[in-house]
Formats: sequence, structure tokens, C-alpha cells
Amino acid sequence: MRKSLFILILFCCSKAMAQNGQEENSGAGNLKYIDPRIGNVGQLLEPTRPTAQLPNQVIRMYPERANYKDDQISSFPLTIVSHRLGEVFSLKPINNTPVAASWQQKQAYDNDLEVTRPWYYSTYLIDDDITVEFTPGKKTGIYKFTFPQNAANKSLLFGQYNNAPGSFKFTSGNTLTGVETYHDNIKVYMYGVFSTVGKFGTERKGHLADSTAIEGKGIGAWVSFADKNTNVVEFRYAISYISAAQAMANFNEEIKGKEFNEIKRSGENAWASVVDKIEVEGGTEAQRRSFYSAYYRCNERMVDITEDGQYYSGYDNKIHQTQRPFYVDDWTWDTYLALHPLRAIVNPAMESDMLNSYVTMYQQSGWMPTFPVLFGDHACMNGFHSSVMILDDYRKGIKGFDTQQAYNGMLKNATQATMLPWRNGPKGELEDFYYAKGYFPALRPSEKETVAMVHPFEKRQAVAVTLGGSYDDWAVSEFAKELGKTKDAETFSLRAKNYKNLWNEQLKMFMPKDNKGQWIMIDPKFDGGMGGRDYYDENNGWTYLWQVQHDVNGLIGLMGGKHDFEAKLDQLFREPLDRSQYEFWAKFPDATGLVGQYSMGNEPSFHIPYLYNYTAPWKAQKRVRFLLDVWYKDNIFGIPGDEDGGGMSAFVVFSSMGFYPITPGVPMYTIGSPVFSKVTIKLPNGKQFKLVANNCSVVNKYIQSAKLNGQTLNTPWFTHDQLTGGGVLELEMGPKPNKTWGVQ
Repeated sequence: MRKSLFILILFCCSKAMAQNGQEENSGAGNLKYIDPRIGNVGQLLEPTRPTAQLPNQVIRMYPERANYKDDQISSFPLTIVSHRLGEVFSLKPINNTPVAASWQQKQAYDNDLEVTRPWYYSTYLIDDDITVEFTPGKKTGIYKFTFPQNAANKSLLFGQYNNAPGSFKFTSGNTLTGVETYHDNIKVYMYGVFSTVGKFGTERKGHLADSTAIEGKGIGAWVSFADKNTNVVEFRYAISYISAAQAMANFNEEIKGKEFNEIKRSGENAWASVVDKIEVEGGTEAQRRSFYSAYYRCNERMVDITEDGQYYSGYDNKIHQTQRPFYVDDWTWDTYLALHPLRAIVNPAMESDMLNSYVTMYQQSGWMPTFPVLFGDHACMNGFHSSVMILDDYRKGIKGFDTQQAYNGMLKNATQATMLPWRNGPKGELEDFYYAKGYFPALRPSEKETVAMVHPFEKRQAVAVTLGGSYDDWAVSEFAKELGKTKDAETFSLRAKNYKNLWNEQLKMFMPKDNKGQWIMIDPKFDGGMGGRDYYDENNGWTYLWQVQHDVNGLIGLMGGKHDFEAKLDQLFREPLDRSQYEFWAKFPDATGLVGQYSMGNEPSFHIPYLYNYTAPWKAQKRVRFLLDVWYKDNIFGIPGDEDGGGMSAFVVFSSMGFYPITPGVPMYTIGSPVFSKVTIKLPNGKQFKLVANNCSVVNKYIQSAKLNGQTLNTPWFTHDQLTGGGVLELEMGPKPNKTWGVQ
């Protein structure tokens, strides 16, 4: 009885947490399952942010605070310029006359009174008795502030987040314009209008004045409203990366003359049109919440920065005319795995525009980017996985970009660019060594770095760079084949096998070598400094053991065949840390979501459970279901690692539907274990692909048999063409594994 009562109380508490502060504006249909708060408390590192924005559009907002656990808000940004890379134009309301300290004071709020929807945000500032509401447009937004009735002193404070020259100017009684300099050289222009006339002033380093204009660093502005009969004030605004005139044009085109609720409804409809491309039936409510919340995050980035047929490019610092959308803000090391493949299914036209943007960036800057953001290619992580992304999309029939220029960029990265982690620019001596010897040389634990280009914290990551380079070179080789470049295809096909040069037959692991070709005998579980960066990257040797997606059969051969391969996979999920979690995470904080040595919380692990489909598909079904059930809950802890703007969420979307693109670059999907009894993907060609899982449930997770379009399917694979051609994949599910189904 006590146990039953405890379970009932726990269920009610979970239900209350799912609903608290979210009833208003919850949306209809599938929108009601989206909860941007999922994952807002991170395992160890970065949490998700409850971003309000239109799908793949510029204006993004969440309040400035340390994290979800912080009960104080510092300010509200007019937009987040780039994912985790900064904001522009701060705004906050106060219920008194501004003083010097007002800009620094934080404001308490109540999490349970907060409403976070993709198209709408609201919070209540407790001490000031002010309700803040926000709804986004594409390049515009509206803030609505409800002050206490008969409040004598209602004020809005504006500031700037970047320590660079900027300006504010009040005109016409209720208009504010501004410029903020982002990333040292990018001018962001703002045009805003208040719903009522106020008294204006400016602020500089704590000194307030009644002036209407100010320029320079460390500046602010304020407006106060004395009318006691007006307790609701709206601030409508637009931003531009092009000019002040364009900011005004964006304002006039998008929100001039439109009501707050009209913009909000438009945003809700925009999200509904995106989310409704995938319909699911069955599963639990928690699974539907996790699924659609993940799908929402898959539509945050990249963002379209075109404005009336033109855009500012940080790749040559010029304004360009264009007939197509120009997209920025992508972290390809994370997103090539599943986010771009997901978009290739549901929105290939947008994916084509994104590829075109990549090629355009190459033409403007001279390098094919891998982490393209507003200000240029942001050097992060390692590898040139944009090459894999381009190949994968091309083989899935996505054209609409200059394939020859794309290939030129891929080839230049593969032959002239530095391979060093977190660096951009021309190659150096380590790359020349790699080209000659077929592996990236590592230093011994006692050796000091001699190459000035090596990042002092990120180090050489010698094994990770070699493995990632092998995959990227495979992509160059395969793309060369597609374009009829036989000689290049042969050259890079050989380089794609470079991963074998670091295979240690004795340990059956990928291990580092020095520049003399001698093994460096480290502990692959724990050595290599912070995050294992001397040899690996953010993860240890057990994760990098499987980073050969482009040649899984070759990896199986290195391990001694399918039996040993499967046994090693089993060992991965069971292998102990050999130390406390505290000691392990002090060195590998990115390796969260641990199951044995498997790290669900980091992107290189996504494909690993699906590798069982090469030997024992029922184990893939078991592992994937377990990982979803354990690490992707529909609550504030529901993301096991850094989500990275859709990178991790795309794994949830694919895996919940029941299949996954195990090798981007090969237009195939491998089958897992769907959590829903029916999934319908509404394809842009007017067809539908349906995955039906008869008898599917939390218990019935194992595939007993399968049919594709009525024909018996005995392999755990199907092609992209079969998916986009429409049809039905029908699975019979049961509580115990069919150990013979899908075995090849």
C-alpha cells in the first residue's frame, strides 16, 4: 500500500511539474507536447535554453540568467545573435525612477509563474509586480509589460551586452533607434516604437542625463511613463545586420499596425506547420513530450539572415544581394550526425539553401566552414565534417548548389587547411606529417609542445584528428566519385583508411603514436589530460574505438570478426570506470549519460548502439530503448549532455521514430525500436512514409518481423529513396527478442 501511494504521489508531482506555468498558450495539436524547459538543468555543463523564436529565424529570446535554477533575471535581450555566442540590446522594466544602480540590479521571478512556448514567453517579476510578455517575429519582436495599477513610476531600461562602441537615440516622442557592435566589427541596428509617449534619458557608466542621444562604450538609455491610467506598455522593435534604414523596413514589413496577439498567433501557426510534418500515435505522454520538444529544438538553427533580398556576410564583411535565403549559425561537428539528415527528409529545400550558404561562405572567405556563425567560421572541435554533410545531402538528391565549388572547398580543406582542433587557417608541419605518414603525431606525456599553432588547452587530439580526418577524406573520395574525378577518388580512398594506422592490435584500441611511429602506451580510459585532449577529444578511447562510421566492416575486421565486434560492444556498456564518478568527471566532464564506458551525453556516441545491427539487431533495440528511457525524460533534467542547438535532439527524434542514419554519406537508415505505434512523415513531395509498430509498448520493444510495402524485410536497413518514395514499414513488436530477425 505504501509503495502504491508513493508511486501515485510521484506521478501527480511529475504531472504538476509538466503543467506548472504552461497551461496558458499551450497550443493545439502536437504543439501542446512542446516544453522548452526540458533539459534546462544540465548534467554537468551546458543546459538547454527555453528559446522563443520562429523556426530558423533571427530573433531568439530567453531571459538572461545563470540557468533555470537561478531565480533572478538580469535582463531580456532583443535577440540572441548566435547560439551560446552572445546577445545584443538588453531591456528590463522597473517600477520606479531609474538610478545608477538600476542597470545592474537583478529581478526575482517565480519559475512556476513562467510560461515558455516556442512562440511566446511570459514571466512575473515578483518584487516589481511586473508581468513581462514576449512574442517573436522573423527580424522583429514585441515585449509587453504590465505594470501595477496606478503605478507612478514605470520605466524601461536599455543597455548593451558588448563592450564596443554603440548608440541610442530617441525621436518622435515614442521611437528609439540604436546600434550595438557585436564581435568587434558587426553593426547591429535596432528600430523600436513604444505604445505610449514617455520621458527619455541616457546613461553612461552610472551617470544619468535627460538627453535624447548617446554614443560610445558602456552606454544605456531609459524611458519613463508617468500616466497612471496606462499600466500596459508595449515595445515593438526590429533589428538588422545591414543598416538603420533596413531595420525600419523590417519593422514596417513585419509588425507595423499588428497586435501582439496577432503576431503570437502567427508564430504559433508557423510552429504548427513545422511540427505537424511528423505525426505520431501511441507511446506515452512523456514520450510524446520528449519527442516534440526535441523536434522543436531541431528547428532552432541554422537561421536565415536575409533581409529584403540582401544580407551582411561576416565571411568578407560585405553586404550581398541574393535570390535565396542565406543561413548562418551551425556547429557541424554536432549537427552532421542527425540534424542535417533529419532536415534532408522533412525540408530538403531548406537544406539545399543551407548547402548553398556553405558554398557561398567558401567563395567569400576561401575556406569551407565547419562552424559557420554570423561573424565567420568559428573554430571549434576538430575535423571538416561539413564535407560529410555535403556528400550525404547530395546522395539524397539535394542539389541546388554549385557542386564543383563545394568540391573545391572540400578539397582545399583536405589538402591546405590546418587539422588542428580549434584553429582556422593554412596547414603546418603536423598536417604535412599526416599527409606523409597517415596519422597525426602525438606527444608523450612528459613532452612539451613544440608547435606554436597547437591550442594550449585543446592540444593535438591526435587520435581523434586521425579518425575524424579519415571519415572526412572518405567523404572527399566519395564526392569525387560522384563528380567523375577518378584520380582524386583513389587518392582520398587511400587516406580514408588512415584510421588503421593507429589500431593497436595488442590492446584492440585506437592508440596514439609519436612522430617516430612508436606507440605511446597510455591508459585509454583516463589518460590524456582534461577531456583526454592530448589524444582524444572530450571522450576517452572507449568512445573513439567506434569512430569509423565510414568503414564499419573494416573496423569489424580489425576486431577479429563479428563475434568479437559484438563482444566489444557488450563490453563498452559494461566496462567499469575503475575509479569514482567524481574522479572520472573531473577529467571528462563532457562524458555524461554514462552506461559503462558509453557516454550518451556526447555526440560521437550517437551511432554506437546502432552498430549492433551489424551482428545482433535485437541488442540495438534493447540499448536504444534503454538509453531513451533513462536519459531523455520529459523534465528539466531531460537532456544528458550539451544539446548544441539540435544536435542531440535529432538523435531523440530519429530514435523515437525507430530508425537512424548510422553513416552520414551513405543514404541508408538502420532500424532501432520505435517508441510509437505509428509514425507518419509528411514528405514535401506530397507522399507519406509511415512506420507502423504493431503491439508497440514500453514492454514490447523487440522486433519480431518486418515488412516494407508489404514485402518481407529481413535486414535492419532501408534506403533514403524508399523513404522519400513513400510507403509503409510495418513492424511486429513483442516483449522478448527475436534473435534471428535482421541478422546478416
